[in-house]
Amino acid sequence: MAQSFRKAMDALYLACVVIAGVSLVLISAVIPWAVFTRYVLNSASSWPEPTAVLLTIVLTFFGAAACYRLRLHMNVSLVVNTLPASYRRVTDFVVELLMAAIALFMLFWGTRLVQATWYNTIADFPFLSTGITYLPIPIGGAILFLFIVEHLTLGPPPDTGDAAHAPPAAFE
Repeated sequence: MAQSFRKAMDALYLACVVIAGVSLVLISAVIPWAVFTRYVLNSASSWPEPTAVLLTIVLTFFGAAACYRLRLHMNVSLVVNTLPASYRRVTDFVVELLMAAIALFMLFWGTRLVQATWYNTIADFPFLSTGITYLPIPIGGAILFLFIVEHLTLGPPPDTGDAAHAPPAAFE
């Protein structure tokens, strides 16, 4: 069971990385097009800026979940690193619980936001539902929650090189 769950999380992680990477590449292509049309053609395109904003939302929520899984997210660990190992495990456990609360907040309220804005449209893209543009929030929250469950039950993925962060003592 644990092996199957780990493999599923590996696949989910890979999907997050691919989605975030494609978003970053598209942002990198869209912005120069906006500059080209504005300054070379003297006729600015209206779609690149809102497209870049929408892609940034996708990049942020999927990329953040992927980074959290491998513990590559931003954190301030100066005080935690000075603690004895047993206290460090307790603080890691508390952090995981707090992150789970944030992930569930994103999932619950993000879903409510998607539902509330589903029938609205974006002025620059009248064919696109505003609710669809907010979907990365609850999806990212659900993925983040699954990665937190993985951390709490199995520890970080073995390829992270993060042996100092074994599963919290409560789950050993």
